[in-house]
Amino acid sequence: MSHANDPELLKRLRRAEGHLAAVVAMVGNGRDGLDIAQQLQAVIKALEKSKQLLILDHIDHHLVEAAGALPEEVRTQLSGLREITKYL
Repeated sequence: MSHANDPELLKRLRRAEGHLAAVVAMVGNGRDGLDIAQQLQAVIKALEKSKQLLILDHIDHHLVEAAGALPEEVRTQLSGLREITKYL
């Protein structure tokens, strides 16, 4: 699946966009720094999840798919590569 057509990725990016719009409004309205920092954290988390989803999709599409003809040991290593991305 193309990244551009991935509904889950688009949903996560729209979530980040909504959080960022809230931050801009909060700053414009002179809201408290703590409130703004909390909302900024939501933006960061939404973007991190979007990045992770994009990387996993890329691994699935380009590496795992290509590994179909590879030995089981190599496919297992690629599976480990996919798993470690949760720490990005």
